[in-house]
Amino acid sequence: MAVLACLLAAPAPGFELRRVAHGADRYVLVELDLDHDALELRWQDGAGKSLGSIESLRAWGAARGRTLQFATNAGIYDRELRPLGLHVEDGSERRRLNTVRLPGTVGNFSMQPNGVFYVDEAGNAGVMTTQTWQARPIPARIASQSGPMLLVDGEVNPSFDPASTSRKIRSGVCAPSPRRVVFAISEVAVSFHRFASMLREDAACRDALFLDGTLSQLWTRETGYVGAAAPQLKPYVGMFAVFAPAAER
Repeated sequence: MAVLACLLAAPAPGFELRRVAHGADRYVLVELDLDHDALELRWQDGAGKSLGSIESLRAWGAARGRTLQFATNAGIYDRELRPLGLHVEDGSERRRLNTVRLPGTVGNFSMQPNGVFYVDEAGNAGVMTTQTWQARPIPARIASQSGPMLLVDGEVNPSFDPASTSRKIRSGVCAPSPRRVVFAISEVAVSFHRFASMLREDAACRDALFLDGTLSQLWTRETGYVGAAAPQLKPYVGMFAVFAPAAER
């Protein structure tokens, strides 16, 4: 049975940070209220260079008089440090939807179905499969494609083995309702199945998307870094971020 361990803080209206114990596993969840928390997706600086790290993102914001409150890595990327799939930033499509289906499971992105997390132009968030997006694309303010889907219509991805011994740090995202977004990261190595089950039972999600694994980190001003240890870090391409409102800078 899942147990809510503790509420850590409420850094801004609607911005809830909590630790969850699900069986023997531990997670940190950040829940955003999009009516108060302006979620952004950032890849490059003004010169077109990849920001690469949360520290660089924080410095990028500070140079513009903005104080970072929350950040985590976005979806999976390629060897050229480009998003592997769809990347929409400030309403501009920087990378197209990736509909290539490789044989078997060549990496997490190729596990089916993969999907897209988005916030649309009206400020509503959601997660959908790549196939659904291809058929009915959303006019998005931000969007990031990754894979695999963790939950689809309330069901754990059937390709996940409940008895799997493949355990890693894992991060993901879901939208329990159109105006609320949950980012989650494990504090210990977990399987896909256990991670997906936690999001369904503790975050009340019906559709959820895996973001990345061993290299994932989540940062807030209250917790510092949660997730991957420093030796496992690699440059990030896309990063989700919330900066403090002007009155709180």
